[in-house]
Amino acid sequence: MRKASGATVAMILAIAVYFTLFWGFDALRVLTSPTYGLEDVWRSQFVFSIGSHFQLSPMGLLKLAAFFGTVKLAVAAFCAIHIVDRLRSLAGGKANTEVLEGGFILVVAISIASAGPAIWSNNTDLVREQVIQLMLAALGTALCMVERSYARRVVAQVTADAAVIPQAAGWFSPWR
Repeated sequence: MRKASGATVAMILAIAVYFTLFWGFDALRVLTSPTYGLEDVWRSQFVFSIGSHFQLSPMGLLKLAAFFGTVKLAVAAFCAIHIVDRLRSLAGGKANTEVLEGGFILVVAISIASAGPAIWSNNTDLVREQVIQLMLAALGTALCMVERSYARRVVAQVTADAAVIPQAAGWFSPWR
């Protein structure tokens, strides 16, 4: 079971690196643009669609685009924190996946919010892009759950072994 856990950790790290790089660069592109990425029609189509449903003004569209860029930057930061935490755990300790799972929850929310307008406008390319990101977040969350259940099983085994040995008992030593 240890090899499955190593493969699980490797997949979680790969997904975290993906979201750190791609969502981080996309967030930086959006936040450094004077129009918050609205000049790129392909990537900002969901902002215009959501804005039309809420009847946002041009200033409201800019704020909505800045909000999505900030959330993407937060997800990239959560994934980067997890990568650093995982590398720190190699030296000793245990990595905490709760921060990464919080980032995956944000990925799911953004992907669903972005996929809805793409479905309404019959844009299959945008739907495919959002579904891939949604599936990666779902896979990452499932792998975090597998890793957590494996860690609980190991802790339960150690405590069960400790419960069998009486506290005052000495170890068997024939030459004592």
